[in-house]
This record gives sequence, C-alpha cells and structure tokens, in this order.
Amino acid sequence: MTSILTRYVARALLAPVLIVSVGILVKGYADVGDGFAAGVVAALALLLQYVAFGTDAVEHALPIRWAPGIAIAGLAIAVLVFAVPMAFGEPPLEHAPPAGEEPVHLGSLELITAVVFDVGVFLLVIGAVGTIIGSLVDPDREAP
Repeated sequence: MTSILTRYVARALLAPVLIVSVGILVKGYADVGDGFAAGVVAALALLLQYVAFGTDAVEHALPIRWAPGIAIAGLAIAVLVFAVPMAFGEPPLEHAPPAGEEPVHLGSLELITAVVFDVGVFLLVIGAVGTIIGSLVDPDREAP
C-alpha cells in the first residue's frame, strides 16, 4: 500500500517527466537526440505510476494494452530507416538529406533520418518496457 504523498508525487511528476523525455528525444546529448535514453526516462515514469497506483488503475488510465504494438511500430520505423537506403543502392543508415544540403527545420529541430530513427528507438523502448512491466506486475494477464 502506498501513501497519499506517493500517489500525489507520482501523479504530479507524470507530465513533467514525459516532457523531459521528449526533450531528451529531440535534443539529446549530441543535437540529434537520444531515443534510448528518452525511452528509459518515459518508462521510469510508467514504472512510478505502477508503484504508486497499482496495476488496475494504471491500465485504466494509460494505454498499456497498446505497448506491444508500440514496440512493433518502433522496431518497424528503425528497420525502415536502416533498410530503405539499401533499396536505392546506398549504404545502410545513410542520412537524408546528404551532407551539404539544407535539411527541413521544425523550429530548431532539423528533420533528418537520424531523428526518425531516434523516434523508432524511443517507441521500441517504451513499448518493450511497458510490455515487460505489465507482464511482471500481472503475470496471469492475457495478451491482447
């Protein structure tokens, strides 16, 4: 059983931690982002919710049942970013746009294939960790 203070802190920290996670994704350690670290931070926010509120409350409030699908979508995005250049005779993970060309900007974020790859890794980590945590806290639950 958790205290009221624990539940209050967990509820108050969910949105800020997710925003920090997106910030890490967009502008990680090297200006391109860091999908893995952002996914781990978001997964820790999910774990805090499980600790504070329990399985039933979290599965009612958050879309945990979609975690396996999110992981598969993230893996598909990362594999596509890896493989699509090979279909055009380029080496795997070739960045687009090529060096010397100006990328499209969304604010200060440069939209290049590295960002898409980081989003895929982010989704893969969140989906995989969400599935694992869900399986650990409720092992008798049926898969969706």
